[in-house]
Amino acid sequence: MELTQMEPSTPSMSNARRWPDLFAYRAPFVISKLLMNKTVATEHEAEVLFRELARYLWLVESDRTRAYPMFSLRVDEAWHQFVLFTIEYADFCQRFFGRFLHHAPGNAPVTHAVREATWDEFVAAYSALYGEPPPEVWNDAASVCGPRRVIRDREVSVRLKDGKAELVDGDAVLVRIDAWGEAALRFIARHGIFYVRELPGLDLDDRVALCKALVASRTLRVAP
Repeated sequence: MELTQMEPSTPSMSNARRWPDLFAYRAPFVISKLLMNKTVATEHEAEVLFRELARYLWLVESDRTRAYPMFSLRVDEAWHQFVLFTIEYADFCQRFFGRFLHHAPGNAPVTHAVREATWDEFVAAYSALYGEPPPEVWNDAASVCGPRRVIRDREVSVRLKDGKAELVDGDAVLVRIDAWGEAALRFIARHGIFYVRELPGLDLDDRVALCKALVASRTLRVAP
C-alpha cells in the first residue's frame, strides 16, 4: 500500500501546529483489532504500529516531492484496520490533514506524478523529520518468531543441487541451504500459510532464521 501524491507541496503552518495532537491521538478500537487478528502479541506492540502509521502519514504529507511506499506490511495492517472504522478514520484525516488520505493497494495503477522513494530515501527522510531512524518495527522480518504465522503468496518448488536444497521460483533461487533442510523447504512449498514453529527437520533458531530470510526477500510475508 502507499499514499499517492499528485504535486509537490509542504505542510501549512496550521498543519505544523497539529503535530503534537496527531501523535497524542489514540485509537483503542484499532489496537483491539490488531490484537484480535494476531497481527501483534501485545498491546504495546499494537501501539507502536499505530504510532508508526501516524509518523508515516505525517512524513508523506510533509514531503509531496516523492511518493513514499508503505514498506512494512505490519504497519500497513494497522492502516488497513483503521480505514475499516470509516467514520473515525475520516474524522482523523480531516482533523489532522484537512483531507481524506486514501489507502491504495500496492498493485493499484500508478497515478502519482512524482518519483517513488527508495527504502534508503525513506530512512533518510524519516531520520531528518523525527531525529532518529525508523525503528525495527519497519523490518517485518524482525517480528518473525516461533509463534508467528507467515504466508507464501507465490508458487515455489524445491530441488537438490550440488548437495544443497534450493527453494526456487522458476529458475530463480530464493534460498539455498544444506540438504538436511530439504524437509523444511518442501513444507514451505506445500503450505500457503503456517506457523514458523511447524517447520520440520530444524531446531527453532534455524526455523526462525530461515523464515526471516524469506520474509526479507518477500518470498513470505508476516500474517495478520
